[in-house]
Amino acid sequence: MTLRFQRAGQAVALAGMLAATATVGIAETHKFTPPAKGNMTYAVREPVLRVKPGDILESSTLFSDFYTATTGGSGYPGEVGPIYIDGATPNDTLVVKLLRISPKIDTGRSGTGGRGYAVLTPTTFTPMLTEPTPTRRHIWKINREKRTASLDLPNSQMKRIEVPISPMLGRLAVAPQGDVAIEGGAPGRWGGNMDSSDAREGTTVYLPIFHEGAYFYFGDGHALQGDGEITGTGIETQMDVTFQFELIKGKRIDWPRYEDDEYIMVAGSIRPLLDAFRIAHVEMVRWLETDYGFERWEALEVLSQVGVARIANVVDPFYTVMAKFPKKYLPRR
Repeated sequence: MTLRFQRAGQAVALAGMLAATATVGIAETHKFTPPAKGNMTYAVREPVLRVKPGDILESSTLFSDFYTATTGGSGYPGEVGPIYIDGATPNDTLVVKLLRISPKIDTGRSGTGGRGYAVLTPTTFTPMLTEPTPTRRHIWKINREKRTASLDLPNSQMKRIEVPISPMLGRLAVAPQGDVAIEGGAPGRWGGNMDSSDAREGTTVYLPIFHEGAYFYFGDGHALQGDGEITGTGIETQMDVTFQFELIKGKRIDWPRYEDDEYIMVAGSIRPLLDAFRIAHVEMVRWLETDYGFERWEALEVLSQVGVARIANVVDPFYTVMAKFPKKYLPRR
């Protein structure tokens, strides 16, 4: 698929790396209300906020009636950002700790049809010789106290379903390499619309940096999303979020990495899906080799037996696969 490029203006898993983490001065907590209109591309542009390593950000993703309207309404509201991280350089790694991700409103939207994002139905870029898919918009009711979401199913034997939620952020990005603006729906080395349900509360995300300041963006909250995001949407909703930013000075990575209590992970994003799988797993082998003392081919053997692979999305301009390695098999520090 051709992306639209536009000219733009201007813990175990990483214990060794975190020893080099930079925290400058006294950490601050920023309570930030984002502008009403978000950005639809990732690029170097005037920051909406500047933070220092160690700072905490309390904010939210953007709202529009995209999340609530049963018919009509406005479109996706875009991303919050960019946020400039003082001291960040292309020789460093940006660390974003996802301290809180929680629904801010009581509804979430999903659906089928249209010609944008999907895998089992026709889209503009993957046409099929079939009848048009019915366009249906599903508005889920979110119970924030019970942490559940429910949906009426009037045409099914089971007339209603209720499921536990697992809030996540589909889009976490830095400004991509070069003087370009890349559409918000695209994932890649810059992060972006990876749509990995691993990006949930308690996870730490590591992003490459391509420009001084990093220019961090976030958005696309999902109360719940299955692997693959097969309809092109999770339960899309507005989120309250809390992040903490750090820098790993003098450490460069090539692709986004995640870490939670159980796994270290690498996100690979490209088409076809097999190449996304290859990117994620090659990068995982390199990570095990460079940071954890595995010999390359022994790392490959162990990953082959204990690794977990998640298909994060098969609907975006590039597909995303998560290579996951259990931390219990890492050497003790």
